[in-house]
Amino acid sequence: MTHSTVLLHEAVDALLGNCDGTYVDATFGRGGHSRLVLSRLSPQGKLIGFDRDPEAVAHAQTIADARFSIRHEQFSQLSDLPNASVDGVLMDIGVSSPQIDTPERGFSFRFDGPLDMRMDTTRGQSVAQWLETAEAPQIADVIRDYGEERFAMPIAKAIVAHRETRGFITTTTELAQLVANTVKTREAGQNPATRTFQALRIFINAELDELQQALEASLRVLKPDGKLVVISFHSLEDRIVKQFIAQHSREVFDRRAPFAPPKLMKLVALDRIKPSAAEVNTNPRARSAVMRVAQRTNAPS
Repeated sequence: MTHSTVLLHEAVDALLGNCDGTYVDATFGRGGHSRLVLSRLSPQGKLIGFDRDPEAVAHAQTIADARFSIRHEQFSQLSDLPNASVDGVLMDIGVSSPQIDTPERGFSFRFDGPLDMRMDTTRGQSVAQWLETAEAPQIADVIRDYGEERFAMPIAKAIVAHRETRGFITTTTELAQLVANTVKTREAGQNPATRTFQALRIFINAELDELQQALEASLRVLKPDGKLVVISFHSLEDRIVKQFIAQHSREVFDRRAPFAPPKLMKLVALDRIKPSAAEVNTNPRARSAVMRVAQRTNAPS
């Protein structure tokens, strides 16, 4: 399947204000958003891309544009940028279509491949390696917390039993089959392994911690009036983004000092956008996307 960038025009429209400015595409992927941003920037504009996936970085290096630079780093590393140095930060969270559709990456139960799931294949443990030693309660916590899977403990026990009697689980097909044999009820239109695969991917890549750190960093690197645009694809991510924006867009009064001025808001919540019916029809993976937009105030970080 070809990669279609979700909410492409909506995200770039929300992000860009000053065409001479400096912007961050914190999750380059295959560069759909980045290419559109570059087409709209002036010759003075700049775009900094981040991605921890070596394949995405190699793709980015084919962009021959002096205004663009790519960093092979996690997007939480945008904290390395100088304070108040960028006019907008875009984050498109989660796994990309090329990652899902490449069997060797091990992200999908639809293909037989090694059980890997790392966004950055140059570092860290694969899912298969983690499952070699993890105990059932630990596995169950991950599947329950990050997959919201009701059958987390039976799945975890089945993984450990398989390990003890038949050896390590090393492929996506083995894991998908084990989950299908364990989960007795079916959700309409959803493979029984969906929640387990999502949970293990989020855990092995520390995706929710990454997101929280990147959001915190955005407050520091954004200039006053700079835009924060975040696209998420499931409720766990969207909840973090929603709560972060809400937390920083409310004036906080100190009840212990009722006459003290309120703590200044660092953000103004601007918008929440879902893909159009037309986009969902042409790209079903857009169905669950939610984009939230906020603007940095001049309150000190």
